[in-house]
Amino acid sequence: MSFEFFVPCPRGLEAALAAELADTAANRLPPGALQPGAEVPGGVHFRGNWAGGMAANLHSRIASRVMLKIAQRPYRSEQDVYALAREQRWEQWFSANETLRVDVTAIKSPLRSLEFATLRVKDAICDRLREVSGARPSIDTALPDVRVFAFLTATDCTLYLDTSGEPLFKRGWRLDKGAAPLRENLAAGILRLTGWTPGTPLYDPMCGSGTFLAEAAQVALAIAPGIDRRFAFEKFRQFDSAAWRHLKSAATAARDDARRAARDLQIYGSDISGDMLDKARANFQRAGLANVPLKQVDARDMAPPAATPGIVVANPPYGERIEVRGRNARGEARPTARSLRESNGDDEGFRRAQTDAPDSEFFQALGDALKQRFTGWRAFILTSDRKLPGQLRLRESAKTPLYNGALECRLFRFDLIAGSVRQRPANADGASEDGAQKPV
Repeated sequence: MSFEFFVPCPRGLEAALAAELADTAANRLPPGALQPGAEVPGGVHFRGNWAGGMAANLHSRIASRVMLKIAQRPYRSEQDVYALAREQRWEQWFSANETLRVDVTAIKSPLRSLEFATLRVKDAICDRLREVSGARPSIDTALPDVRVFAFLTATDCTLYLDTSGEPLFKRGWRLDKGAAPLRENLAAGILRLTGWTPGTPLYDPMCGSGTFLAEAAQVALAIAPGIDRRFAFEKFRQFDSAAWRHLKSAATAARDDARRAARDLQIYGSDISGDMLDKARANFQRAGLANVPLKQVDARDMAPPAATPGIVVANPPYGERIEVRGRNARGEARPTARSLRESNGDDEGFRRAQTDAPDSEFFQALGDALKQRFTGWRAFILTSDRKLPGQLRLRESAKTPLYNGALECRLFRFDLIAGSVRQRPANADGASEDGAQKPV
């Protein structure tokens, strides 16, 4: 039996997700089990059988969830939404014994209250199950067994059954986090955009709790991102346990083979904060990773960790996040905007201090380190500051719009070739208009 699925992802990674799904279909499934479809803002559609949906959950590093499409129909009122949900055969997927949560999202919906629409979908599902079984499911908004999503446009209502449960970026290994941690699926998508492949040196000079490094190491060691977690589809009445055992067995065998063959992963990290490095090491241990060398180094003093040029990837601290990193490897505490304000004692002194803002000094020194020591490398830096290339005094080769949650960011690419540091023309936002980089 074939189903329609929708796979949401961080905005800006739709093409990367479509390519990843195509890889899964080609390398891990029989023909027709997973057929990638249209890319839309925020996700990718695909058609496939039950094994295809399970494989997307198990192997996708970029997806946020895998949602099974149940029904779609035009609507005008909350009653129309209720009627659509009431007609569906929810009993074929789950019983009244499972706990339930309903979420509604909308774009240009004419309905006045999404909360009321959510209530109507919940009532419709409960009424349907009570009619066919004599019992209503309990509602659990924290850890439900079953999640139903309704998506409302200006004209149509689409109902989805979540097959994932907890969001897919929750791999199960990261317990120790730093300030403003990068989600795992965004980090995985960025790695795909860089074109990095196992065997190419990869270096994160501001690794924090190690998200980029852990995602890269799991790719290098063929560790399926969902291998150690549970999924909502395991509680469904149509759960194909035999197919699931086959998928997990194949993933386990691939992981074991890669671990036996692994030597130097050529994945390196450093950070100014020893505390953050301790958190990264603890995360790596939980993720079953080894051979990821970490050093306590101020990014301004960084040097290439490998003789062969590779890729630098970073999500640098900004504003007072720099202070969160603590003292650097030389034992020096770097001043922040807040400490400058407090030391001057007034806003006048604070405004004067901004002419030599810590961020500007930091990024200028970071740019100097890249252009002086990393010739032949490519650097990819994620930031919400569109003026970053000017602060680094480097000219970007490309920039890709991405969203870190609701925060609009840019992934800047810098090709660090000899003589690449030139006076660069700036537009209104301080960046050249080279267009977005295409996923590799």
